[in-house]
Amino acid sequence: MVQYGRSDPQRQTAFPIAAAGYPFIGAAGFTTAVFALLGLTAAALIGLVATGCICMFFRDPDRVVPNGPGVVVSPADGRVIKAETVDNTPYFDGRCRKISVFMSVLNVHVNRVPHEGRIEKISYHPGKFVSANLDKASAENEHNAVFLQTDRGDRICFVQIAGLVARRILCDVQAGDRMERGQRFGMICFGSRLDVYLPLETELVVNIGDKVQSGHSVLGVLP
Repeated sequence: MVQYGRSDPQRQTAFPIAAAGYPFIGAAGFTTAVFALLGLTAAALIGLVATGCICMFFRDPDRVVPNGPGVVVSPADGRVIKAETVDNTPYFDGRCRKISVFMSVLNVHVNRVPHEGRIEKISYHPGKFVSANLDKASAENEHNAVFLQTDRGDRICFVQIAGLVARRILCDVQAGDRMERGQRFGMICFGSRLDVYLPLETELVVNIGDKVQSGHSVLGVLP
């Protein structure tokens, strides 16, 4: 039987919101209130719906994380669009496994660490904003790569990639930080894709088309 735990403290609220969403929600709520005070009923209703949609986008639910040696969990909610072996990549020495998770605007966009370990470095690259489900998005889009070494010495990399709508990548960790599996580390505002690079010997347990949840769904198991 799979055992589960928590990497972050449980929120004491029925509808947790990511801190990054507060300015957007506040601005939308204030505008809606102004419309209502001015008697602009149609505009106020539209504003109310927009505020609700923004709240849904920045929702940040608690997750239980599977325990077990070598378990790698998804860093993002969404759909698996790549699960393959790659030969050449700037994120890994030699051949490796690559899993890509595409996030639609309906998914939770808070990102979580796929495996416990220590952050070795973070590499940010500005770039384009083509649709994140395209193959070229990994190399051409704005992205932020987080390199982590596990306690057993395995190296993995997970890359936040902006998309067609996304214009802001948030990463709250720094080199040297100790992280737990499933712990929150950032989000992509209004976007879009996470790539995970794992050792070649990793046993993948997901297939293209599978739906996954950040911090909860298992992508693979390290050797």
